[in-house]
Amino acid sequence: MWLALALMAALFQVLRNTTMKRLGHVLDEYINVWGRFTFLLPFALLACVVRGFPAIQPGFWGWCLLFGVSQTLSTLALSKALKASDISLVTALWKVSLLVLLGMAWVTIGERPNALGVTGVLLSATGVYLLNISRARLSPWAPLVVLVTDRGQRWTLVAAFFYAPSVITIKQAILASDAAMGTFGGYLAASLMMTPIALATSARHFRAVPRYWREFVALGLFAALTTITQGHAYTLTLSSYVEAVKQVEILFAMAVGVLLFGEAQRVRESAVGAVVMLVGMILLALAS
Repeated sequence: MWLALALMAALFQVLRNTTMKRLGHVLDEYINVWGRFTFLLPFALLACVVRGFPAIQPGFWGWCLLFGVSQTLSTLALSKALKASDISLVTALWKVSLLVLLGMAWVTIGERPNALGVTGVLLSATGVYLLNISRARLSPWAPLVVLVTDRGQRWTLVAAFFYAPSVITIKQAILASDAAMGTFGGYLAASLMMTPIALATSARHFRAVPRYWREFVALGLFAALTTITQGHAYTLTLSSYVEAVKQVEILFAMAVGVLLFGEAQRVRESAVGAVVMLVGMILLALAS
């Protein structure tokens, strides 16, 4: 069951990122992130109403606050990395976040995967890394070499470091309530933190929000579906397993490229990374 939920989350994440990319062409990254955090809230609240509000366990709002801080810092660091470096380098190095999560969840909340699970996570991360560098026609060492000289890559490491606690804290918020309420509470905190930042950096773009209301609504819907489905998966297995499986979003995106844009040659060049990642997913399924 958790595997199906993680795959659904990956698909919704592709749709969310596609919408964000479209908005990014006409607005800046700050209003884009604000829209993702804020327009998610009505859909998460609707899910709470439909399912019924759960009993809130002690510590819920604290976990939501910590999620808001870590999610906002991670997202802002990633946006700075993408502005300062090539997306191919950032995307490849960003996958270190999966390894950070594996270690941080082990230490903080006692998530201890078995040997098969650790192998699956490592293979999934390696497969995504290989896939990204092959699609960008980079050498395997390129994303690591530029760490010494490239400011954007250092921002990528900051983003990866803060992404791991955002996963851990949203999972704890969900366990203290349920997937819908944890999503609503966590992103309410993130939205409240992001709003003054967006107002300070992107005030002029707020006038454009009514013009692009359909895109913002779609962004909120897909963001809510992503977080709620992965939240359900978190309650069934280890967070590192869910996040490893969610990397299949890249294969979904590649499929869209083949079907809609005729990118079959680029996909063939990425075959080794795709196969390694799929082997990792199979091991994760067996490990659970």
